[in-house]
Amino acid sequence: MRSFGQTMNLKFYSSKVDWKKLRPMILKRVENRAKVYPIQEMLPLAQEVLGVRMLLIQGISILTRVIPVVACKFCPEVYIGEKGHLIKTCWGYRRGPKNQVHEWITGGLNDILVPVETFRLDNMFQKIIKHDQRFDFDRVPAVVELCRQAGAEVSSEIVIGDSDEAQSLSPSDLVFVANKTLRAWETLRSGVQKLLFVYPSKVCKHCSEVHVGPSGHKARLCGIFKYESWRGTHFWKKAGVDDLVPPKIVWRRRPQDPPVLLDEWRNFYGHAPAVVDLCTKAGAIAPTKYYCMMKVQGLTKHV
Repeated sequence: MRSFGQTMNLKFYSSKVDWKKLRPMILKRVENRAKVYPIQEMLPLAQEVLGVRMLLIQGISILTRVIPVVACKFCPEVYIGEKGHLIKTCWGYRRGPKNQVHEWITGGLNDILVPVETFRLDNMFQKIIKHDQRFDFDRVPAVVELCRQAGAEVSSEIVIGDSDEAQSLSPSDLVFVANKTLRAWETLRSGVQKLLFVYPSKVCKHCSEVHVGPSGHKARLCGIFKYESWRGTHFWKKAGVDDLVPPKIVWRRRPQDPPVLLDEWRNFYGHAPAVVDLCTKAGAIAPTKYYCMMKVQGLTKHV
């Protein structure tokens, strides 16, 4: 307990700010700040990010028609290969035990490049979207909205070749597409990271909802808390590149591994982002920063 002398030395502060008078000043500053955006120096970067996003979608669409991709029927697990693996990491059975073997089905573009959508705003500093306004705004890819707010001109034209064209690619052409796709992936992620330094974005700390703007929305779409009546409000925090462009980590089979990855040796297997694993299986060389995750020279099992 504090003594009387210690209590006497304490200073007590009270706020005498008239918040009713201060509020118009704050709103005026927000309005003036909106006039600064978009920043012209960031416009070329935003336009480049949109361009490489189109290249990435085209490349993945071509590669997935040549390289087999499977996805679990009950959970988000993906594997680049024909038969899948036997590692017991499936948690999608609602009424069954967890950590089961996956049930594999044919995968595709959205399994490799996870779609992340957000509300399309009229401008960055508009009023916060309320719950009853959630249907008044379109949902668009988060990367596209980020680039649009940065001043880029958005075009929805993404031309993807047909299946016969993909199957007729020579091995050298396939390697070329894989390298081009991998470069687009790296450029996309680095570009988004730079844009996030300038253009604020939020992500819910409990779910994957993303909002491109200085503050989150009020739409009650978060279902993390069971005590909420169906859906609750989001808890927003600063978003990073992984929130807008999820890497989608997958198990990766190395040359020294068995044809089908087994559950008992799961600690010895490597991982990689799905895009990186897809491109390397098509002949591209992975950047060295992924070597530790991929366990390139690691053992396949305990000996």
